[in-house]
Amino acid sequence: MPKPPKPSALIFAKNIARLAKFYEEIVPMSVILTDEGHIVLDSETMQLVIHAIPKPIADSFTITEPPELRDDMPIKPCIPVAMIAVAREKARALGGDLHAPEQEWEAPGFRACDGYDPEGNVIQFRESAP
Repeated sequence: MPKPPKPSALIFAKNIARLAKFYEEIVPMSVILTDEGHIVLDSETMQLVIHAIPKPIADSFTITEPPELRDDMPIKPCIPVAMIAVAREKARALGGDLHAPEQEWEAPGFRACDGYDPEGNVIQFRESAP
C-alpha cells in the first residue's frame, strides 16, 4: 500500500523567495521545487507550497515593514518547530515575529505560539510538549 502524503499547506505570497527563505530557515525545510510561481519546501513532518499572488493583484498592494497582519483569514497554518524560542529569534531576524513567551499556551502533546510571517500571514508555531 502506498505511503500517504505528508500534511501540507499553501501560502500565497507577493515575494515568494523571501517567504520561502523565512520558512526554510525557521522550520528548517529544504527547497524541492522552484518555478516561476511556486516554491515547494519539504521537512520531515510536512510540505509547504509558497504560491505567487497573481501579478495584477500583487501590484495592487504594498507589504509594509512590519507587515500589516492578514488576521481576517478563515484559516491559520500551524507549523511544527523544534523550539518556539529559537523560531521567535529567527522570525524577528527574517521580517516576521511571534508573540511574547507569556502568550504561549499548551495543549496535550504541544506548546504553541501565534505570530506572523514577513507578508503578514498569521501563523502558529508548535513544539512538542509532554
